[in-house]
Amino acid sequence: MSTAALRSFAKINLGLKIGPLRVDGFHELRTIYQTIALHDIVHVEVAEGEGIEIRCNDPRVPCDATNTCYKIAERVLQATGKRSQVVITIDKQLPVQGGMGAASSNAVAAMLGLERALGIELPLSEKLRIAAEVGSDLPLFLIGGTVLGVDRGQEVAALQDLPEMSLVVVTPPIGVPTPKAFAQWDALMASERALTDPSAAGTMKEPNQAASAWLSETLLSQVRPAEGPASGVPAAGGDRAEIPLLDLVRTGIENDFERVVFPEYPELCEVKNVLQREGARYASLSGSGSTLYGLFESASAAEAAAERMRAAGHVAVATRTVGRAEYWEQLAASN
Repeated sequence: MSTAALRSFAKINLGLKIGPLRVDGFHELRTIYQTIALHDIVHVEVAEGEGIEIRCNDPRVPCDATNTCYKIAERVLQATGKRSQVVITIDKQLPVQGGMGAASSNAVAAMLGLERALGIELPLSEKLRIAAEVGSDLPLFLIGGTVLGVDRGQEVAALQDLPEMSLVVVTPPIGVPTPKAFAQWDALMASERALTDPSAAGTMKEPNQAASAWLSETLLSQVRPAEGPASGVPAAGGDRAEIPLLDLVRTGIENDFERVVFPEYPELCEVKNVLQREGARYASLSGSGSTLYGLFESASAAEAAAERMRAAGHVAVATRTVGRAEYWEQLAASN
């Protein structure tokens, strides 16, 4: 039996713009993904025989063929022509349906772990193809660090990493299904209530323009297409990354999902407000939620804010961003 264990890092979204619904049922998206230090552990075991088994310590995670790790393992075996018994065990620490890409990250960790356990290595183009086939935000975890996502989010470009940032991540005990959030967005756009009816924003405060401008300026000054390959990932240069990146940051770094998620779950809006009151330079929903994060000036400021928020009953943790080089160095896990 061969085994491999990998860290499965979470991500946050630095801005997320939702475009119109396409004929294929997806939306055009533009976002900047950023990997962070919080993670699950994914164990992969390969033995003689056939079949795929998923195990997880969180009962909310499906352990059947609908699990993203199952889908990835099935496709890797098909692509390589291997016939093996595969057991994937997820040590779950990240929230389920939390907007941090946990299921997608788990799947990519399972793919890389399966490669190691089988003693093979698929071409990067094949791994990206398989990842995009399984889910829109899987490919980002084949790059790590600061990543531009366009199309439906699966077209990714390696960006020059932002300097390390300290943040507080808050995981409310709520799951926000992404398909539901998209459906609500479509309904909102169809009626254009958000543009004409101030009450449509529910309890949400007006967007923090100063915070959005601060992050936009930071990204404009520091983020650009990566200049060279990292961990086998080819850099994306020229207009492919530059134009959508500039378009995203110049319109203001905000998460469009907040327009529909906050009215549905006003307690999430309040968490964002608390993060801002605690001193976050910028606070936002990650993905479709329910996780929220705030960027702080320093690790000590983030730790102090997280401690105060925990004392007030929030599930808050201070952490930091993880750049591309560290992402690949730290993937291997011993436990």
